[in-house]
Amino acid sequence: MSDDRTEGSMKKMKGDIKEGAGNLTGDGKLQSEGKADKGEGKIQNAIGGIKDALTGKDKTEK
Repeated sequence: MSDDRTEGSMKKMKGDIKEGAGNLTGDGKLQSEGKADKGEGKIQNAIGGIKDALTGKDKTEK
């Protein structure tokens, strides 16, 4: 699994937390930041998946 997939997953998780915190506190800016982080994470994860597919790496390989 490429570093892009790992970092993308972490960004997405961070975005989920930020968005949730924004929802709880009513902070629109935090909600927006969380959504942006989630989007970036999804894109980075997808790029990592493409890289893995092109290099033939298996999900279980490190």
